[in-house]
Amino acid sequence: MSDGTKTSDNDVPVGGLANIAFGQLEYDRPTASQIYPVLKNAILKMDLEPGRLISEMEVGARFGASRTPVREAFAQLREADLITTRPSRGTFVTKLNLKRFLEAHFIREAIEIANVTKLCDIGLAPEFEQELAALIVMQQSMVDQDSDLAFQALDDQFHLTLARATGFERVVGLLEREKMPLDRLRVLSLRNADHQLVLIEEHKSMLDTISRRDKSAAIEATRIHLGSILNALSSLAKKHADYFDE
Repeated sequence: MSDGTKTSDNDVPVGGLANIAFGQLEYDRPTASQIYPVLKNAILKMDLEPGRLISEMEVGARFGASRTPVREAFAQLREADLITTRPSRGTFVTKLNLKRFLEAHFIREAIEIANVTKLCDIGLAPEFEQELAALIVMQQSMVDQDSDLAFQALDDQFHLTLARATGFERVVGLLEREKMPLDRLRVLSLRNADHQLVLIEEHKSMLDTISRRDKSAAIEATRIHLGSILNALSSLAKKHADYFDE
């Protein structure tokens, strides 16, 4: 295949690192801390799709790195549940898991509703309101440019900005960590421009209700917005059955 992807005798995708931008290692920084985010982003953006076989040797060769930092990076990926090692079979990108997804959605919804509730109580500072409005405009631009990953990055930024606006710094990191199991599924859903336009309207509704400090409406707008991915789950699981655990 043109992307360097091959399949094993059991039709398991292998390789596929050829089109991933690794860049040059900076030798004044720990190597593992440079390898991990590259692989993490490749997995979350579905450049390395669920079920793909990935080897330490291959990654080391692409980075020009020794075995030890690659092993350290793989250990971090396992801790994040992004890869799974099966004895005598190899290491694979973890498949999407319905139970894990529903758990992550439950936690994310609790955090986000707490955020909007707090913002309705204390009021949204003007600088955050302006930043959120600007992010919505940029999202519309990404739809026009057919840039799915840039749209997702702005979507993430919208929600993280709401978290920052609460004044509770730890909430931002907590939200980033807990939504990770959702990110790969979101990549699949955001390939639909019509769905992106719906999400933009939902962001507008969230911002409007929070700005007016209408708590019940803001909570409802947030529930509707976060529920969009649940509504798409069944069709995505059917369309991309190979990406999901049996």
